[in-house]
This record gives sequence, C-alpha cells and structure tokens, in this order.
Amino acid sequence: MTVQISINKIQESKISDFNPEKIEFGKVFTDHMVVCDYKNGEWQTPQIIPFGKISVSPALSAIHYGQSIFEGLKAYKNSEGEITLFRPLENAKRLNKSAHRMSMPELPEEIFMACIQALVSLDSDWIPASDNNSLYLRPFMFATDEFLGIRPSDNYKFMVYACPVGDYYSAPVKVYVDEHFSRASRGGVGAAKCAGNYAASLYPAKLCREKGYDQVLWTDPIEHKYLEETGTSNIFVKCGNFVYTPPLSDSILPGITRDSVITLLKDWGYNLVETQIAVQDIIDWNKQGILDEMFVSGTAATVINIQKVGFKDFDINLDLDKNLLAEEIKKEFAKLRTLKIEDRFNWITKVQASMEPAEA
Repeated sequence: MTVQISINKIQESKISDFNPEKIEFGKVFTDHMVVCDYKNGEWQTPQIIPFGKISVSPALSAIHYGQSIFEGLKAYKNSEGEITLFRPLENAKRLNKSAHRMSMPELPEEIFMACIQALVSLDSDWIPASDNNSLYLRPFMFATDEFLGIRPSDNYKFMVYACPVGDYYSAPVKVYVDEHFSRASRGGVGAAKCAGNYAASLYPAKLCREKGYDQVLWTDPIEHKYLEETGTSNIFVKCGNFVYTPPLSDSILPGITRDSVITLLKDWGYNLVETQIAVQDIIDWNKQGILDEMFVSGTAATVINIQKVGFKDFDINLDLDKNLLAEEIKKEFAKLRTLKIEDRFNWITKVQASMEPAEA
C-alpha cells in the first residue's frame, strides 16, 4: 500500500534557535507536524504542515468526553548520520488497541508508519546526535465532533509532532508505594494509552512529590497488595539470576520497552518471571539480603534504576554502587538503536534523512 502524503514545508526553519547542549524535555518542537482527519467513515490524505496551533470548537467532543489517545516513540541518529526508529510498528499496533478500547477508528498501520517516517525525514536536522539524546515523537488521536451528548464521535483527528529530548530522569528515581489511590481499575482502560489515565494520576503524583519522591509506585486496585507500575514506566525486580515483573492486565499498560527488556533478558539467560509481586515480597527480600536491584522501563524513561522505595513510614534504600543490570540493558539498547551492534531482534527501522516524503 502506497500512502500519499501532502507536504507543506515551513518557509524558514526555527532550528537556529535550538541549542542541543541545553535540551529541556518536551519544551522545544520541530518545524513540522502531521495532520490526518477521519471523516465519512474513512481516513483522509495525511498532511505535513508547519508546526503551529490548531483551532477547535468549545463543543469539541474530546474535551468533554475524553476520547483521546496517544503514543510515544523516539528517533535516533548515530555518529555516521544514520537515522533509526525503535520498534515503531509496535506503537502503531498499540495505538490501535487503545483506539479499539476507546471506541475510536483504527488507523491503518501503513499510514502510521508513513507519517512517522516522513516527519522524521523532513525534520531530521533536529535529531541530536548523541547517545543520551533523541527526537521524541508524539502521535495522538482525538474526537472532533462538535456535539453535546455522550456517544462516540463520528469524526477524529490523528496528529504527530516531535521534540528533541535528553534524559527524562537525570538520576535514579525514588518511588512511593501507594495503597489508597488506583491508577486504573479491573475492566477499565488501564491497558489503553488514553489521556484520562494520566489525568487520574496527577493528584496522587503531586502528593508523592510532596513526600520527597519522584513517582508513585501503583499497587493493584483490588487489594492494594501487589505492585503494578509507576506513573511513567513498567517495573522490574532482580534477585540473583531471577528478574520479576508484574504480568500484564487491563490495569497495566503493555510497555514496548518492557517487552524489549523481557526479550533481551531471556536472550542473556536470565530467569524472567512474569508474576505478581507483593509489597511484602520486596520487604522480605530486602531483609533476606537477596533484593539486588529494582528498575523501571519506558519510552521516555528508557531504563533507569530505583534508588529508594518508600512504604508507609519507612524506606528501602537500594545499593547502586555495584554493577547494575539496568545500566547494562540501557547500554545494550543504545548500541542497538544506533546500529553499533547487530539488530538481531529486527527492532530497528531505518529512515533516510532529507528524502522527499511525498510517498512513503
């Protein structure tokens, strides 16, 4: 399937105002964005236009009834100038799973991939060429009916914009186990990457930061007994040659980085166990001296260690002054993404810089 994309290039790039030595995460945006409308039961021709504001009605359905989903992925550039995307097709698939759960139309994977590659190609000069920096891509879709009433919208808009970013976390994170609030419920939309999930997490995250922690470590919504994920990432626990992670459910987001970590660790010979991890397990393993490491994974966070786990009125402090598995994983991913080692899992999609993306 050949995807036609209409291109309207910016007259003058803003890149001269961008300082790659001082990157603030999510605050600087590239020259262009993708817009594609769903009307009359079908997707229209995607457009790439100059990045800018969009006009919406006060009656916009997405604002009132929450039909809004998004994805996140990154483009990388190595020292030879080669540009890569890390598992973008998995983002296309997950977007459609979210769309299905939110009663939204699925976007053909070919359109998703063509739009991502065309935008990255057109704005390739914005990709920082260093190991810790990248171009973050934010595909999203929202309902556009101008209608007052609770029903799925008939019309939607898919968009993509991009921003050069550095590390989301500058240091290992401190998390606090929450036993009261729930990120999502059984039977709810926790496995969908929808805007409402993040809105619900903001207040507990605020309370968490007031206690001196970086992120909430969510527990299950039924008993508040088992670990699920943090506000931005999936979680892993290492004890010897065993690495544990909670199994996916309808209250846990199926992280693409999570799946990549699992694949890599199995390839390295670790015993990777997807199982419920009780808060008490962490406490007991720490007392027994077998709790080696805890870390999180996500597109923005990549892979980073947990420094401290807060629970009730005490903390578990983890030893980071040793060889850390999370650091090994992070380095391996960096090598894979920049083609310094063989792409043995077929995770990498190459993008040609400055190609003419009228067709993709």
